This record gives sequence, structure tokens and C-alpha cells, in this order.
Amino acid sequence: MAKEEKKEAFRKYLESSGVLDALTKVLVALYEENEKPVSAIEFIKHSLGGPTLAEYEKLLAEKADLQLKYDNLLAMHQGTCKELDELQKSHSFMNTDGHYPHGH
Repeated sequence: MAKEEKKEAFRKYLESSGVLDALTKVLVALYEENEKPVSAIEFIKHSLGGPTLAEYEKLLAEKADLQLKYDNLLAMHQGTCKELDELQKSHSFMNTDGHYPHGH
């Protein structure tokens, strides 16, 4: 495929998927802003539905907190599984009457 054909195919792809329309609307909104934002890229990201930098940092902190909770719960679960396994092993050494056989 020739270079120009590739460009045209890509342009058609962007147009058919709504990307060109979305970007045009965002750029028009930025152009129409009376007071231009400090960060044009942040304006564009936010306009397209992305989180602001503050929202992103909050999400990162929340993710770190949840990861810590998950790690703690996983460790507790693994400890409980180990205890259960040990109880099951000790129970298998008992006689059917619930007592350990002689020598244990």
C-alpha cells in the first residue's frame, strides 16, 4: 500500500470512529474559551473524559491503599489456609473416637 493510500485509510478510520469529530469539538471549545487554560493538554484530556491531574493522583493514592488492604487480606487468608491445613492434618492422625492413637 502506497504512503498516500495509508494516510487516506487512516484518515477514514479516524473519521468513521468519531475521533476527528471529537477532537474538532474539543479544539473549538478551547478556541472559544475567553480565558485560556494554563494547560491546553489538561483541558483536552478533561474534555475527552479523562481525569484531571488531581483526580488522577487521588485515584493513584486510592489504588495504593487498596493494594495494601489486598496484600494484608491475602496474607491473612494464606495464614488461615495454613492453619486449616494443619488442623486437617492433625485431625487425620486421630482415631475415629476423636483420640490420638498411642504414641502420638
